[in-house]
Amino acid sequence: MAPDLHEIAFERLAIDGQRYTKNRKAIVVILSDAGRPLSLADLLQSGDGLAQSSVYRNLIVLEEAGVVRKVVGTDEFARYELAEDLTEHHHHLLCTGCGAVEDFTLPSRVEQVVEAALATAARRAGFRAVDHRLDLVGLCANCG
Repeated sequence: MAPDLHEIAFERLAIDGQRYTKNRKAIVVILSDAGRPLSLADLLQSGDGLAQSSVYRNLIVLEEAGVVRKVVGTDEFARYELAEDLTEHHHHLLCTGCGAVEDFTLPSRVEQVVEAALATAARRAGFRAVDHRLDLVGLCANCG
C-alpha cells in the first residue's frame, strides 16, 4: 500500500465534506491488500465485524469521492477496487461463467499501441477521451 494512500483518501473525502472514518479506512485497507476487485460479500468476509449496510453506504461515499471505483462484471454483483490513480493502470478479465473479475496489465509497448489506437478512434468520432478501460470477456480457467 502506498504510504500516502490514507492521506489521499482523507483529502478526497474532505473535499466532498466527508470524514475518513474507521470503517472507510478498513475498506480502503481491504481493497489495497486484495489486489483484485472485490464484491460486497468479499469485503464482508475480509472485514472483521463490518456491517453490510455500513459497507455498502461507505462504498458509495468512497466512490463519489474518487477513492474507490465500481467494476461491473458479467454477473449481478458489482465489485470494487481502489481508483486506478491510487494503484496502477490495469484492465479486467470478466468470466461469464462464475462472474469472477481479475486484474491484468499489458506490457508498456502494447499499452502504448492500444492507447494510440483508441486515441485515433476517439478523434475520428469527435470524442475527447480522458482514460480507457479494457475488459476481456470469456471463461476463467475454472469455468473454461
